Amino acid sequence: MRSISCAEVDSAVHVHTRYGSTLSRHRTLEDFLQASSWFAILTDEEKSRVKTETFERCCAAGGIACHRGDPADHWLGVIEGIIKVDTASACGRAVTFAGVPAGSWFGEGAVLKSEMRPYSVVAIKDSRIAYVPRETFLWLLGRNHSFSRYVIDQLNARCGYYVGLVHNFRLHEAAARVAFCLAALFHHQLYPATERTLALSQEELGRLSGLSRQNTNRALRELAEAGMIEMEYGAIVVIDLDGLRRYAHIGD
Repeated sequence: MRSISCAEVDSAVHVHTRYGSTLSRHRTLEDFLQASSWFAILTDEEKSRVKTETFERCCAAGGIACHRGDPADHWLGVIEGIIKVDTASACGRAVTFAGVPAGSWFGEGAVLKSEMRPYSVVAIKDSRIAYVPRETFLWLLGRNHSFSRYVIDQLNARCGYYVGLVHNFRLHEAAARVAFCLAALFHHQLYPATERTLALSQEELGRLSGLSRQNTNRALRELAEAGMIEMEYGAIVVIDLDGLRRYAHIGD
């Protein structure tokens, strides 16, 4: 599946993709930039260049926004929807590294190393993705100390997340793995705008946690019975975020 440019569709309130789904366009790209914490620390000249050179694309659920092995030519932000960062082994087994909800930026590591992208970026739900060109990203990094500090904080937080991910998946059972994946979506540095109602199905959460749908269902029931979440049709409501973090052994 290919990514769909928002320029390929009309400018009505909703975007109808060729996959038959509908994506709300209530938030503009400029709104998204203005709401990003790093954008506020830029000079007027820097903001102007970012707004001029950043573009967006729409990606239907299941579509690939960036292929593994492509040049890492852009820093990415999720305007709407949710994506996953994953890869596949030679035998076809998929491994998901992270889910990235709306309001978040990611991919700075690959851009900095000027390497082929070591993972694919796949839309879990219909999504809109912002693309900042690598040249623009590096230009900001070289001239704005506060932006550089932001990127360092991002990399540090992401490193901590992956250490926690490996720890959790190797040492803990299904319910703790699901709790980790849910709680991780609320990391204040990496994912600052996540809402307590997550528009995720059990199947989608299973993809993030690396579990079968059956095991994901059992884990969610266990977390719901403990009063940490509520399950709605096509959504999960986080009731006790601190409880999820304790259950996932985050910080242990």
